[in-house]
Amino acid sequence: MELPRYVEVDLSTGIIKSYPVSEEYFERYLGGKALAARILFDELPSGVDPLSPGNILIINTGPLTGTGAPSSSRFNVTTKNVLTGGIASSNCGGTFGVRLRRAGFDGLIIRGKAEQPSYIEIIDGEIKIKDATGLWGLNSEETRLQFDHRYGTLVIGPAGENQVKYACAVSGERVIGRCGVGAVMGSKNLKALVAFGKGEIPLAHREPFREFNRKWIKLLQGHESTGQIMPRYGTANFVKKMNAAGILPTRNYQRGRFDRADEISGEYMAEKYLTRNSGCLSCPIRCERRVMLGDREVKGPEYETLGMLGSNLENADLEMINIWNHQADLLGLDTISLGGVLGFAMELQERGIKDFGLRFGETAGITEAINKIAYREGEYSDLADGVKALAAKYGGQEFAIHSKGLELAAYDPRKAVGMGLGYATANRGGCHLNAGYLVFLEALGPLFINSQTSKGKPALAVLFQNGMEAISAAGFCLFTSFTLVPNIIYRMKPEGAAIKLLGSSMIGSRFLLGKLGNLLPGAMPFNSLFLFPHAEAIRLATGIKMTTGRFLQLGERCFNMERMFNIREGLSAADDTLPGRLTSEPIDPACIDSKVDLSSMLPLYYEIRGWTKEGSPTTRKLKQLQIV
Repeated sequence: MELPRYVEVDLSTGIIKSYPVSEEYFERYLGGKALAARILFDELPSGVDPLSPGNILIINTGPLTGTGAPSSSRFNVTTKNVLTGGIASSNCGGTFGVRLRRAGFDGLIIRGKAEQPSYIEIIDGEIKIKDATGLWGLNSEETRLQFDHRYGTLVIGPAGENQVKYACAVSGERVIGRCGVGAVMGSKNLKALVAFGKGEIPLAHREPFREFNRKWIKLLQGHESTGQIMPRYGTANFVKKMNAAGILPTRNYQRGRFDRADEISGEYMAEKYLTRNSGCLSCPIRCERRVMLGDREVKGPEYETLGMLGSNLENADLEMINIWNHQADLLGLDTISLGGVLGFAMELQERGIKDFGLRFGETAGITEAINKIAYREGEYSDLADGVKALAAKYGGQEFAIHSKGLELAAYDPRKAVGMGLGYATANRGGCHLNAGYLVFLEALGPLFINSQTSKGKPALAVLFQNGMEAISAAGFCLFTSFTLVPNIIYRMKPEGAAIKLLGSSMIGSRFLLGKLGNLLPGAMPFNSLFLFPHAEAIRLATGIKMTTGRFLQLGERCFNMERMFNIREGLSAADDTLPGRLTSEPIDPACIDSKVDLSSMLPLYYEIRGWTKEGSPTTRKLKQLQIV
């Protein structure tokens, strides 16, 4: 077993030194967000300001990153969350992670603050801190183009430099989007990281690993979702489905349906703007949209951007969404939080509380506002601080759509209450992925469960959250989990008796599902191509004795580790909540139950997790997971 190679880089002193990762930590936490959460907990003192030199920035990979396994180019950034004060983790599929591993490193732990704008160069096993004064002020694309095209790059734009609290970092055209990691880089005077190397990534069982990959790629390419729908329409295919289910956020989550949703859909994009589909390194799914802006081909918007900059603003102008998406990437802004902030500002105006010159249904002024937010110009500096801070200053907490300070993604949970429970309990805040993405079963299909019943949702949320955490820790894209639902179910009638029976069976099996989300050591001692194939890929690549049960327990360990960090930083069960609009206002006037009833779900969720009634992991649970 070859242990991962981590390095500490202190920007304040210029000292670069090895950071040893023990075999024990490698086997328990693997890599990505799981190992990063453990390191952050160990190394960061409590109470540190996220934008102070005392904060730590961990940029790391998973053990499958760059191995050629399907959809395995992901890398992770973990730090203290600028918006919530808890943990931040964000990942993307740009080239930087693969180049970092080929340069000889699995992770970087970055401390301190450089005296002047700087970048970190990682080339063939050597790391240097270099002057970036000439790069400061450039947008993300201009910065990237200053370096050799072969290099993997991770850069910030003006929003990160100006410490906008939802600033992102950009790798190529892929985005480390959430939690303000770009602001943390900016606070450290860190403009960019570049990596390149020709080293070979180690594999414990090379030929069996390659043979398994061939089978897995064949499965993905032959699957209805990952081989047909996602390549054809990308995540934009969700727009019409979510709208039909009443889940598409509209007018700052006042409604869940948008009358002109067809005009911002993946189908409409494919017809009017799409030039081709593309994707990340080693990805057979190829879900990326490529669209034309004038005479340029650029990355098109994902579902979250279409929802948050489209229906959430009552905007059906897809061309303007394409423009804003590209503008946000250049400036280095998270489009989910940006859309949440703009929608909240529009409702402030609508209610006569504060007028930032933004109106629902109008595109005028938005392009200028986005630019002013990135540069913190005048009163738009307030918009740069996020929805929670805006509500604290101007009022409107009941319609400030966030959880723990992080703006919600583009799913109104009042018709997907399991997703609402996930939002409330997600460690990084209003995140659809850390939430467990239960909306996949509640609305996206092809397998549907009752979206408004609370029965079974705590057990399913725990299971899905653990699975998502494990996939991310290994360095995989979460879309590889879509094949867990076999093709035969995609071919059933969505409203047919068989689908309804399957959905009811899942709700009825909630006690069994609860056990799966809370596994004991030694459970599920097998691997399968059709049930979390990631586990077998890890075993073949690393030599670790990984099984499906151990894989899910890895996810549980990660989720609990992040929870422990949040508790240490002052977050508690009181923060496992949602704004009043989502918990008290029915989205459907004809159905008073169309709201998120957290009071009925949280106690059972805590119980299944093995937490106290106050939402803290018990000593028994922490020992079982080998966290203490």
